[in-house]
Amino acid sequence: MKSFSWDAETKVRWDDRAHAWHENSKNMWDNGSRKDIIPFYRKYIPIGNILDLGCGDGYGSFLLRSAGYRVTGIDLSEKMIEIAKLHSDTDLSFIQGNMMELPFAEEEFSGAMAINSLEWTKQPLLALNEIKRVVKKGGFACFGILGPTAGPRMNSFPRLEGNNFICNTMMPWEFIKLATENGWEHVAEKGVYKKGVAEKHLEGLSNELVQALSFMMLFILRKQS
Repeated sequence: MKSFSWDAETKVRWDDRAHAWHENSKNMWDNGSRKDIIPFYRKYIPIGNILDLGCGDGYGSFLLRSAGYRVTGIDLSEKMIEIAKLHSDTDLSFIQGNMMELPFAEEEFSGAMAINSLEWTKQPLLALNEIKRVVKKGGFACFGILGPTAGPRMNSFPRLEGNNFICNTMMPWEFIKLATENGWEHVAEKGVYKKGVAEKHLEGLSNELVQALSFMMLFILRKQS
């Protein structure tokens, strides 16, 4: 029987999806579910040396660089990195690598970004601690965590059937608990919602209910220790 490897299966999955992802990536960042990320990032995170974790085809990294940041992107998928390198320049570079074992020195980066990538790690806490290791004390990170209404959460469904799975989806409040109990300060958050959810639907709701309606929650965290 073939042995199961989380990292190997994840790499194959995203290598296979690389070109399809790339076809939709620009529109997603410019007009879709990721269009608010860079403005939100700029509001809280000073210009500096940034690590984009799970950078995919690199378009989000490119937007960060266009906003004035110096960016290094890392992704487990070699195919994604091949596409991302089309954007490479002196302030933007990409390497293939694993979030669980980052090939960087301690406190090498002033900030980080990880959009829907922590969920694809076998042990999210270990990945979170690796990110903390390479970010300077007092530095910031932006995380995008899939909300309860996000269809991609179905990638975790096989776990309920006792089958192998490669996606650790978590509730937004679970992520914040994980982060704040392990050296991160919760600075700010912003919800991303499907078209059926308008601002008026969120008025008067508790934060827990606001998160419960989200497609994705964006969080700004600050490294405390």
